[in-house]
Amino acid sequence: MRALFLPFTARFATYTIVVAMTAFLLTLDVEGNTQLYVVIPLVVFIGLTVIGLVDLIQARHSVLRNYPLTAHIRFILEEIRPEIRQYFLESEKDGTPFSRDKRAIVYQRAKQALQTRPFGTQNDVYAAGFEWLAHSIAPKPVVKEPFRVVIGGPDCKKPYSASIFNISAMSFGSLSPRAILALNAGAKKDNFAHDTGEGGYSDYHRQNGGDIIWEIGSGYFGSRHRDGTFDPDEFARIAADDQIKMVELKISQGAKPGHGGVLPAAKVSEEISKIRGVPMGEDCISPAKHNAFSTPIEMMQFIGKMRKLSGGKPTGFKMCIGHPWEFLAICKAMLETGIYPDFIVVDGNEGGTGAAPLEFMDHLGMPMREGVSFVHNALIGINARDRIKIGASGKVATAFDMARAMAIGADWCNSARGFMFALGCIQSLSCHTDRCPTGVTTQDPIRNRALYVPHKIDRVYNYHHNTLHALAELLAAAGLEHPRDLRPIHFSQRSSTTEVCTFAKLYPSLRRGELLDGTQDSRFRDAWAMARADTFAPVG
Repeated sequence: MRALFLPFTARFATYTIVVAMTAFLLTLDVEGNTQLYVVIPLVVFIGLTVIGLVDLIQARHSVLRNYPLTAHIRFILEEIRPEIRQYFLESEKDGTPFSRDKRAIVYQRAKQALQTRPFGTQNDVYAAGFEWLAHSIAPKPVVKEPFRVVIGGPDCKKPYSASIFNISAMSFGSLSPRAILALNAGAKKDNFAHDTGEGGYSDYHRQNGGDIIWEIGSGYFGSRHRDGTFDPDEFARIAADDQIKMVELKISQGAKPGHGGVLPAAKVSEEISKIRGVPMGEDCISPAKHNAFSTPIEMMQFIGKMRKLSGGKPTGFKMCIGHPWEFLAICKAMLETGIYPDFIVVDGNEGGTGAAPLEFMDHLGMPMREGVSFVHNALIGINARDRIKIGASGKVATAFDMARAMAIGADWCNSARGFMFALGCIQSLSCHTDRCPTGVTTQDPIRNRALYVPHKIDRVYNYHHNTLHALAELLAAAGLEHPRDLRPIHFSQRSSTTEVCTFAKLYPSLRRGELLDGTQDSRFRDAWAMARADTFAPVG
């Protein structure tokens, strides 16, 4: 009943007025006033009061919990407009030829809703950019076991068997406490990993015991001295936690590469201030670059140091590919130092964020697929692909997204917005204002109460579980048994109305050791010559 006494704010205004009118009309009725002009409104307002109370205490719809009564308008409009329209909106920013709305797919899988539709494809299969996976005349049985990949090279003492589909980096602070709790419990329930983001390893990550990938950004939150520099002792203390399975050094983020992380002042609560070691009332900004290293060689040495301090856990880095010679300089540093990361997560420029300049989100950095192909081939070219696993992130939400990324070189995929949608995100674009209507990205305790954790745990579990099942069905239809069997030859893209080429042509592969032998491939030749292990700057 305490839901009746929530503080008066604009979003509760309608319900507050209804409760007040009900109380007023009850007063008139108590005085013996039985005229219809009192009784009829009283019945109506009692009914509205009951509906509003149910909205506040129900767990299925976060929007109703935050906007009792008024949020029903949204659902009425959805009924007026056929839901099938949600599948066929305009193409997304990443140029995906399928114009299907990925949100609808995620919602269906998270809610265990019907995942079929009538009338076949609604896409223009003759439009340039349309892509498809070839099927087999001899399909395989659908694999029932979960797909996993072992991450950890020769220098790793504690390899990790990871799901091939995990929660991408989203910090506590960017997400609400309840969102973190639900995500981690969902990861625990279906045995997959939860990346902390650079905001630190909080009690909300610890509480439910789901596997953790601890991300360390340029702000070194959770492992920093007061002056913002890296604190190896604190890092070692936290990294020793058995719940932390891998350690990830964040070099750049796809949605804002070269910009650093931003947590707006409105979202820096007292709790976040303590966890991150930053003042309240100010934007929490990670530096654009790290102060712990300044050259490719120093970067590899820092990764080796992190692996040693963590007790030998898989250690790698995440970046959006920018200047190709910079990544190739990192490759040369691997060769020169003999220090190799256990994994590399390639973040595409189509990746999401709660706060970034528009030009950064739209026009800076390499898209995920080109980035994955580049990293995959660079590692082949230096004979290091067998020891380094590759993760891919950037608008990955469906089984087809995963299959496509893995065909061109990824070993596993991460998703951020997919799991946000599973939590109930309606993409209101208010992440940076602390006014999220569904409680996913707000630190306001009244707003984030809308996210009912036990219910969302099941949604997270369902989304992960059903997406992997859909991937297994795709693979079976293609005559394959495991995602590692996917190759570029299995996918095709229409380049014009009358021309089609396979991914093998779009993303050609280097030979093993080709960079070491002296490649003539124009994608790598000049950049390899410009790369040096002792500097990120181009040479020549």
